[in-house]
Amino acid sequence: MKHFEAEVDGFLGRIVTGDETWVHYHQPETKKVSEEWRHTSSPKPKKFRTQPSAGKVMLTLLDKRGVILEHYMPRGNTVMSTTNADLLKNHLCPAIKSKRCGRLSTGVLLQDDNARSHTARSTVATIQDLSFECLPHPPYSPDLAPSDFRVFGSLKKTMGCKSFRSDEKVQQAVHECLHSQPKEFFFRGMYALPKRWNTCMERNGDYIEK
Repeated sequence: MKHFEAEVDGFLGRIVTGDETWVHYHQPETKKVSEEWRHTSSPKPKKFRTQPSAGKVMLTLLDKRGVILEHYMPRGNTVMSTTNADLLKNHLCPAIKSKRCGRLSTGVLLQDDNARSHTARSTVATIQDLSFECLPHPPYSPDLAPSDFRVFGSLKKTMGCKSFRSDEKVQQAVHECLHSQPKEFFFRGMYALPKRWNTCMERNGDYIEK
């Protein structure tokens, strides 16, 4: 927090953060959305177990200005340490250079969670080679990436109950959804981080629902 307090806007502007999520060919209606359509006097609906259809793993990396990189894993692949190292070096770094002129020279603050692929030796070595700085993320702490608490929920709500027949259609829909968001959407997500950092420290890393 001392690092943040010294720079404030400049600090938040240097953060690049992201995470992975499944994007399915058919995303069931969320519980929250279904409740919005039910009248208070309506009978309690029966609960059925719904399974989303097969889809792809998507990794989104963003900053306060918006999405920097959308990356879709090839079918059947998982996010491993070697894959993550390659993604940082051969995908994220060129994307930052292309879309955020001067960011590499001012320094990138990378915020990741503690997934194995993010803490593996190959990933750590690549981060050091790229001269990125990793922000600390306490073990078992709540999700502190705006992609989790800001972007993915909105994305899945928009995609709810829509069906797709190909990877290309899924990717197109996700791309349109992400890039249709106003700049304030990502800006507010990034500027919500200081409050969440403080709450995380106050609760010693305990889970935060909101």
